[in-house]
Amino acid sequence: MSEVAARLAETRDKIAAAARGIGRDPADVSLIAVSKKQPDERVQAALNAGQRVFGENRVQEAQQRWTERRAALADLELHLVGALQSNKAKDAVELFDAIHSVDRESVAKALAKEIAKQGRRPQMFVQINTGEEPQKAGIAPGDADAFIAWCRDELDLPIVGAMCLPPAEEEPAPHFALLAKIAARNGLPKLSMGMSGDYETAVQLGATHVRVGSALFGARAG
Repeated sequence: MSEVAARLAETRDKIAAAARGIGRDPADVSLIAVSKKQPDERVQAALNAGQRVFGENRVQEAQQRWTERRAALADLELHLVGALQSNKAKDAVELFDAIHSVDRESVAKALAKEIAKQGRRPQMFVQINTGEEPQKAGIAPGDADAFIAWCRDELDLPIVGAMCLPPAEEEPAPHFALLAKIAARNGLPKLSMGMSGDYETAVQLGATHVRVGSALFGARAG
C-alpha cells in the first residue's frame, strides 16, 4: 500500500505548487480524500500516511467505514460530498463535520430540524448546478443568492461555502470562476471544487477544498 502514500504525497505537492503559483498559502487548501467504494486497505494506507480528511458519497457506507475509526481518531474529519436524501439528515448531522450537498429546500429543512435537535452544526456548502444540467442536482446560479440567504436567515444553517460539479464535457475553469463569484458576493469563504482530473485548476481559481478520489486510491471497486 506504499502506492497510496506515494500518490498522496504527489497530490499534496501538486496542490502546493498550484497554490504557490498564484501566491496562495498551500495550507489554505484542504485535500479531501474521497474514499467511496474503495477497499478498506487503501483507506487504511492513507490513514497510515497521515491523511485525516476524508469524503464519502453515501451516509450508510460512511457509517460502516468510519464509526469505529471516529471514536479512535480525534483528528479525523469527515465530509459528505455526495447527494443527501432528506431521510438521512439525522445520520448525516450525527456523523459528518461538513456536508457539501445542500441542494434543495427539502434537504435544507431536514438538516435544520436535525441541527436543532442534536445541537451539532456541521459546516455546510450549497451545491450550485453551474452548468444548469437538468439531470444534475444543485441550485441554478440565478437562484443561488436567494437560496443561500434563505438557508442562513430563515433556517439558521451554518452555510460556509459553495460546491459545484462542472459538466464532464466542458472546461471546468469557467464553472469554478462562476462558483467563486457566487460565493464572494454572498460572503462565503469556502469553495468546494476540483476533483482528480482538475484539482490544480480549481486551486488556481480559489478552491479551499478539493475532492480527490481515484488520483489517490486508484479505480473504485464497482
